[in-house]
Amino acid sequence: MHNTTIAFIGAGNMARSLISGLISDGFPAQQLWASDPDENKRSALATDFGIHTTNNNDQAVAAADTLVLAVKPQMLHEVAQTLAPALSNGNTLVISVAAGIRSDTLAQWLGANTPIVRTMPNTPALIQCGATALFATKQVSSTQRDTAESIMRSAGLTVWLDDEGQMDAITALSGSGPAYFFLFMEAIEAAGKELGLPDDAARLLTLQTAFGAAKMALESSNDPALLRQHVTSPGGTTEQALQVMEQAGLREIVNKALQAAANRAAELGSELAGKTE
Repeated sequence: MHNTTIAFIGAGNMARSLISGLISDGFPAQQLWASDPDENKRSALATDFGIHTTNNNDQAVAAADTLVLAVKPQMLHEVAQTLAPALSNGNTLVISVAAGIRSDTLAQWLGANTPIVRTMPNTPALIQCGATALFATKQVSSTQRDTAESIMRSAGLTVWLDDEGQMDAITALSGSGPAYFFLFMEAIEAAGKELGLPDDAARLLTLQTAFGAAKMALESSNDPALLRQHVTSPGGTTEQALQVMEQAGLREIVNKALQAAANRAAELGSELAGKTE
C-alpha cells in the first residue's frame, strides 16, 4: 500500500476525510496529491497534511497510480472526459466516491480497460466512522482491491459487494441511513422535552443513549433483536414503549422507506448516465 501514490481529484470534505485517515494510518504525505480549482481548499490541505496540491488534474494523474474521483456526480462526466487520455493504458486504479455513477458508465467515460472500484461511503466517514460498500470491475487486480480497501477503510468500515446491483440497497441502508437515525434522535429528544425534561438534558441523554446502543451492538456478538430482548422486561416500561411502536407499524414504515430510497437511487443512476450518453 505504501508503494502507491494516490491522487484525489476534488478536495472537498470526502477527500479531506480520506487524506486525514490515510495520514493517521501512517501513509506518507509525500505520496498524496490533491487537485482542485479552489485555492483555499488546496492551501488548507497542504498546510494541514503536507501533501502535494495542484489546480491541474493532468499533473496529479501523471504523478499517481491510484486515482480517487471525489467530485460531485453532476461534474464527473466533464472531469472524466479530461482524464480519459491519461488513463488509456489501463494501469491506473480509479476509485469513485461519486454517488449514483455506475461502473459501466465510468468505463464508457474513462475507457473500457480502466480498473474501476465504485464505492458508496456515508457522511460519518467525515469523522472516520463511516460505512463504505465497494464494487470492483473485472479489470481490478487483487493488489488494487487491497489498495482500494485500505484507502476507504481509513474512513471507517468497508464491505465488498459481488453484485453491483446491490449498491442501490446500500445507498438506501447506509448511504441515507444516518438521516434515519438523526430523525429518530430528533423525535426522542422532542418527546423528552414534552415529558418535561430541560432542553440540554433531553439532547445529551438522547445522543449518549444512541451512541451507547450503537457501541453495544458493534461490540456484542448478539444481534440487535437479542440485545433488545435483554433490556425489555415483561410488563415493564420498555415493553410498553415498544408495543406502541410495533402497533404503529414501525417495521413496515422502515421497510417502505428503504425501498423508496433504493428505487430513487436506481432512478438517479439512470438519469446521471442518460444525461451524458
